[in-house]
Amino acid sequence: MQRESPKIQKKLDRLYERAENIPVVSGKVVGSSEYFPYTEVRTTVQMDEPRESDEVGKQIRLNELRLDSIERTKTEIEEFISGIPDSTDRQIFEMSFLEGKKMDEVGKEMGYTKGRISQKISGYLKD
Repeated sequence: MQRESPKIQKKLDRLYERAENIPVVSGKVVGSSEYFPYTEVRTTVQMDEPRESDEVGKQIRLNELRLDSIERTKTEIEEFISGIPDSTDRQIFEMSFLEGKKMDEVGKEMGYTKGRISQKISGYLKD
């Protein structure tokens, strides 16, 4: 998730830029006159190219949903980790799951082996 979030944000930035550069086309709309007998009136309007506009909008919505889902999951993980009573275990989880460090990096920093870090994580998750 830590690697995916910036990628999605970059993709969204490109989509927002693309949305600003959608070609403008002329279109016709049909309505009725303001006064009785309400006759049909056709008016020419300027609008974004409909197909491209719809496609870009759909991609933006999907990526925003993915980004929102990642943020909610990250919040749940942070809440879970903050609930770990043991300070050492909490630091191990923070480094592993929030900072994205590998188990051998966490082990070096905490003074444990990679295997011991794995045991602590596995043991805590089993409980």
